[in-house]
Amino acid sequence: MTTILITGANRGIGLEFVKQYAADGAEVIACCREPAKADELKAVKGKVRAMALDVGDPASVEALKKELGDRPIDILINNAGIGGPHPVTPGTLDMEAWLNVFRVNSVAPFLMALRFKANLKAGQKKKLVTITSVLGSIAESGGGNQPYRASKSAVNSLMHGAAKDWAKDGILVGIFHPGWVQTDMGGSGAPVKVEDSVKGLRARIAELNAASSGSYRDYSNRAIPW
Repeated sequence: MTTILITGANRGIGLEFVKQYAADGAEVIACCREPAKADELKAVKGKVRAMALDVGDPASVEALKKELGDRPIDILINNAGIGGPHPVTPGTLDMEAWLNVFRVNSVAPFLMALRFKANLKAGQKKKLVTITSVLGSIAESGGGNQPYRASKSAVNSLMHGAAKDWAKDGILVGIFHPGWVQTDMGGSGAPVKVEDSVKGLRARIAELNAASSGSYRDYSNRAIPW
């Protein structure tokens, strides 16, 4: 049975991942900050285990690692993220707010990768996935929302490096943009339904191989320039 760990699993793209994978019979470790309050998550049918995790808190990551121990994980999906300070007041920079965006969007996914690397190596599929954004593309940058854009560029770089460093361990790395999705972050006017985004992302994850590991693509398989 495939075991999948998903962060930010209580809403939006993360919740849809849980629903679709559980419906296919996978065993899902669904992580969010307050599982007791995640009513939609708790209502998902199937082999779903909701577990507490604040990705921005190293102690919380360690607690999850301790609880899961050496349990094999086939696919780890770094989905949790925040939008950060927006709009940014011209001529100002909120240092703590910016650092928190990087803590959650850039450092936390890499910390999760490091702490659960052994679990991935013990799994059969050995796939490390990070949900990023096209806004992290430097080549396609239109400016604005600097902390979010920069945090996604940073996590792209970290995961691209992990794909190179961990290839010898058989770990495959996916760096995927979900599209502009109808979620709390994307807004109701976004053109992509969450179900369609996750369906596409799951296809990208399923076909992830040594040749495509570390590449930067969207849910429809479009290659995104760095």
